[in-house]
Amino acid sequence: MAGPGLILTLAWIGAVLAPLVCAFLIRRLLRGRRIFLAVSVGVATGVVWTLGVWAFLVEPATLTVRQVTVESATWTGAPLRIGLISDTHVAAPHTDVARIERLVARMNRERPDVIMLMGDYAGGHEPAATRARPEQSEILRGVEAFRGLSAPLGVHGVLGNHDSWYDDAAIAGAMRRAGVRVLENRAERVERPGGAFWIAGLADMESPREGPRVARTLATVGDAAPVIALTHWPDPFVEVPGRVALTLAGHTHCGQVNLPFVGRLVHASRMSERWACGLYDEDGRKLFVTGGVGVSILPVRFRAPPEIVILTLRRPARASIQASRVP
Repeated sequence: MAGPGLILTLAWIGAVLAPLVCAFLIRRLLRGRRIFLAVSVGVATGVVWTLGVWAFLVEPATLTVRQVTVESATWTGAPLRIGLISDTHVAAPHTDVARIERLVARMNRERPDVIMLMGDYAGGHEPAATRARPEQSEILRGVEAFRGLSAPLGVHGVLGNHDSWYDDAAIAGAMRRAGVRVLENRAERVERPGGAFWIAGLADMESPREGPRVARTLATVGDAAPVIALTHWPDPFVEVPGRVALTLAGHTHCGQVNLPFVGRLVHASRMSERWACGLYDEDGRKLFVTGGVGVSILPVRFRAPPEIVILTLRRPARASIQASRVP
């Protein structure tokens, strides 16, 4: 994490020194009666300083609770409130164990019916064997902090590419110790008074064992109850059939930097440009991509704030009215 950590340190140094250097230059320019140039330097420095401080130091440390409602024609039974947490990237800049504990507490205050964890719990790109022991401990403690999550229908999760690069077995073990149901190309039926449903979790696309197997995973669904698919990457959505009520994904960080007029400069995978952030409807097939919490590569977020999501999944309102009129 030396690269991103160094960049964050430089950002702090710049935040402190830039106003001082600017003040010195303006004073020199004013002494030389170069008033227009002094004003220009002050305005330009102020704009750059404000944007830089916001993007590197402020926005990445915030947390937004995003409220979303999805209507799916293949969903049956009562509405379901789903809590989503993705891309925590523990041990990367801006995310430590204490921050995970705070977002766990924040999620619990929303009282979701079920919680889904969408992968990339480890920060950085290096395997565990090359990391210092304190960093290894921090990552695993960050994952184990999910034991504080509380939802009547449980906590379920998949792994992401950073977890595969780090040590997928160690991350999965920490998730299980935290009481999380880890789903890799496996579906589980969830019973509830408002109608049972299935959660089908797909393996990470960079898993050292096997990638996502959409058809095989859905083949294990044993009845007609609706299905929610979990995948870290949005890319497997191309294979998800209309039978699935909703697919949930992370990975993209909503581009992490989203410039006005220009848009997102970086796309995390081939299909992330098409499905970068938010809710998508592909001929009735529903996909929701969350921007997640942490940062990767650069310790920056701009117009892509860290988020947890409370997503309410329900039948379309018209279908509900028609169903109520059936004798």
